[in-house]
Amino acid sequence: MARLEDLTPAMAERLRALECPVYASAPFVAGGKLSGRRVAIVSSAGIHRRGEPPMMPGANELRELPASLPAGDIVMTHVSVNYDRTGFQRDINTIYPIDRLRELAEEGVIGSIADTHFVVMGANDPKQWDALADQLAQRLRQDRVDAVLLSPV
Repeated sequence: MARLEDLTPAMAERLRALECPVYASAPFVAGGKLSGRRVAIVSSAGIHRRGEPPMMPGANELRELPASLPAGDIVMTHVSVNYDRTGFQRDINTIYPIDRLRELAEEGVIGSIADTHFVVMGANDPKQWDALADQLAQRLRQDRVDAVLLSPV
């Protein structure tokens, strides 16, 4: 991920000026012990199952990755001159840390791993994400997820 100072001046200014939504409340709550929680990954890496249509820039959609999906069946369509894909190509865990999550579950650090993990395309307009966030929350509840590992890309 590039830092603002690494971007072109025009791109850095565009990102600084990007209007983000402000919410009246912050419904974050404290939870139980991590060792009892069911954890899902939510990534903005623009990755998806091989064979699915690419995630296009500006796409405001939610993709699902089954926890059992082999890394070789996951592809990335997040293309940007500001993003170096080398880490993804060497180890998918740099953007989708499913193997690290499995290790934490085996060690008892977390309770369990969700059956499904979720991906969006990063760098979209944040004002368009409310409906997507509601859809994501509903899917997480269906899988009894009570902790999320956010992987911003």
